[in-house]
Amino acid sequence: MQRANFKIQAGFTIIEVVIAMGLFLIGMSSVLGLLAFGAALTRNAALKSDAASAAEGVMADLEERLFPLTLVDGEWVAGEPAKIVDRPLPSHPEIVYSATCVPNPAGVSRSADTLEYRVDVTLTWRNKGQRRTRSFTTLMLREVPFGERLRRLFVEPSPDP
Repeated sequence: MQRANFKIQAGFTIIEVVIAMGLFLIGMSSVLGLLAFGAALTRNAALKSDAASAAEGVMADLEERLFPLTLVDGEWVAGEPAKIVDRPLPSHPEIVYSATCVPNPAGVSRSADTLEYRVDVTLTWRNKGQRRTRSFTTLMLREVPFGERLRRLFVEPSPDP
């Protein structure tokens, strides 16, 4: 009888290859899921940052334009609140805002010299063909803005508003 010579062959069985591919697929799916989640978080943070920037822009514009300046007895005085309707935001021209201003109902003084006002602001813009609107309320004092006072004193000391 002759003895058969069998060589031992090194390699992977089909089951080992299938298991390795399955583990690789699960790992890659997890990584891709995390990347998609990270992209969604980044987009959300960018949108919130844009919203905060728009709100800051509205407040800066309101501080400059809500109470028009008038010259009374040689002194600059903030007048009664101006009506603002669908004004484009300078830093974001695609966003318009409207503001209504009433004396603060919770304020202590209710005289004609009321300095504290409740300002209701409505922001409007278009996103993907749909009109979007957000509103917020803030309190503002009727006063000449600090930057305007400095400008009037040092840069342009002329008497016209």
